[in-house]
Amino acid sequence: MPDLSQIVKAYDVRGVVPDQWDESLAELFGAAFARVTDADAIVVGHDMRPSSPGLARAFARGAASLGVDVTEIGLCSTDQLYFASGYLDLPGAMFTASHNPARYNGIKMCRAGAAPIGQDSGLAEIRDLVEGWADSGAPEPAAESGTITQRDVLDDYAAHLRSLVDLTAIRPLKVVVDAGNGMGGHTVPTVFEGLPLELDALYFELDGTFPNHEANPLDPKNIVDLQARVRETGADIGLAFDGDADRCFVVDGSGEPVSPSAITALVASRELAKHPGGTVIHNCITSWSVPEVVRENGGTPVRTRVGHSFIKAEMARSGAIFGGEHSAHYYFRDFWNADTGMLAALHVLAALGGQKGPLSDLVAQYDRYAASGEINSTVDDQAGRMEAVKAAYERREGAELDELDGLTVTTTDWWFNLRPSNTEPLLRLNVEARDQETAAEVRDEVLSIVRA
Repeated sequence: MPDLSQIVKAYDVRGVVPDQWDESLAELFGAAFARVTDADAIVVGHDMRPSSPGLARAFARGAASLGVDVTEIGLCSTDQLYFASGYLDLPGAMFTASHNPARYNGIKMCRAGAAPIGQDSGLAEIRDLVEGWADSGAPEPAAESGTITQRDVLDDYAAHLRSLVDLTAIRPLKVVVDAGNGMGGHTVPTVFEGLPLELDALYFELDGTFPNHEANPLDPKNIVDLQARVRETGADIGLAFDGDADRCFVVDGSGEPVSPSAITALVASRELAKHPGGTVIHNCITSWSVPEVVRENGGTPVRTRVGHSFIKAEMARSGAIFGGEHSAHYYFRDFWNADTGMLAALHVLAALGGQKGPLSDLVAQYDRYAASGEINSTVDDQAGRMEAVKAAYERREGAELDELDGLTVTTTDWWFNLRPSNTEPLLRLNVEARDQETAAEVRDEVLSIVRA
């Protein structure tokens, strides 16, 4: 029997194909998904990885074997699958491993209306069913199989996004987009079509072997080409999408990266203009500037744990209009509380094109503090090192400690968050301060304890 604990993660399925899972297992996942969601119909999509079409079709067969009708939307970004789930009001499954190397693949699953499925909301049940069937044989098929049909929703997806942000009256902008050979190469041309944007396309060829660079813009080495092209061409802005194009990273006209916290604050201000007095969710490692900007614009900031399932759950509970994470995930009530980097990008383009100055001037008002970025430390004893840091700071005068997600220590001049990775022997440190010197001092002090 396969060891599903290696591939069924907190929020999704992910592992090496065919070493850890294959099409026969994908078929069982399809049947289990149909059983747990108790749906009459589902929607399935996939990215450009070589293994994705076969895995997605096997999943569809598994669901259809239990009498469930399947709509295949084919090649799509993850947020396009969320759109289909919301638009068609069907549970959905997306075959992608996001920014992981080519040999990986995975499944992101949701209930109708793009409601997330994680360990506590159905994924553990799906895993248990698959384990049982892998051991004792596939489930008894329904008396009548479901149908498998194809539908293209790309135009509908693009139209929905453009209905939420008006770009028709902006000044013309030159935009460099690095799709990293991922699904941004599929979605960007359709979304941008007819807008006053001159598109300079980098790596738009769909290629799940990622021949140019990893499709992970969070790593600075993967946006070097984008930065160089923006500088060479005098573009107004650069955008980089990850492999499944649900996250978007921004560089300004000088090729300098724009903090996702600044993008969160900018988009929050625009959403609050549309929905006065709304609630905005931010996680515990976004900049101080985010709740400040939300309050300044008449909104209510709510702080939550890192991770899309926590953000989406809090958005549903509070009726929040928008949520942002420092990892460049952006969530919108107008998009079924799901994350879409494309919609965030359209907001940034609208804001930039609606005024005359460069992007650096526009985002300066939202980028107010000095930050360390996320620093990873490999440790043998995560809990022990966390306790050592806690002990060092709980005696510190003027320091407030909370453990919403890892350990956050806050003073009037700085804060840091230290939290363990769920999947690796790592502790992740984020520091922010009122100036660069203080941020460096706090960073070095915490690391001296973590790495002792």
